[in-house]
Amino acid sequence: MIVKGTDKSEAGCMPSLELITEMGKFNDEMKAAGVMVDGTGLKPSSKAARVVFDDAGKPSVIDGPFAETKELISGFWVIDVKSLDEAISWAKRIPQLNGQGPRNIEIRPYFEPEDFAYLAEQK
Repeated sequence: MIVKGTDKSEAGCMPSLELITEMGKFNDEMKAAGVMVDGTGLKPSSKAARVVFDDAGKPSVIDGPFAETKELISGFWVIDVKSLDEAISWAKRIPQLNGQGPRNIEIRPYFEPEDFAYLAEQK
């Protein structure tokens, strides 16, 4: 579950103690259910860098901040669930207090070994 960045997260606004407490409870609930693998918040892109490769494979470094807030990630959870529907169910439970909390959660599954079965056919 990817937490998309906002103007506030990019400005470095820290969540309230109340939201941190509720997020901790939410994380504990996911851990108790055996679905939480990892998760954390990320610092704003002003503290970041990008490594960009050109067509020849040569890397260059771009220092933050980055302009497109809607394209940035401000945090994530890695969860191990049986279906997209189960992931959606967890995402709908992310704490939202007094207008605080992540506004936009993107759910992206990992590739699984069976997704690469086509490689065996190429041998």
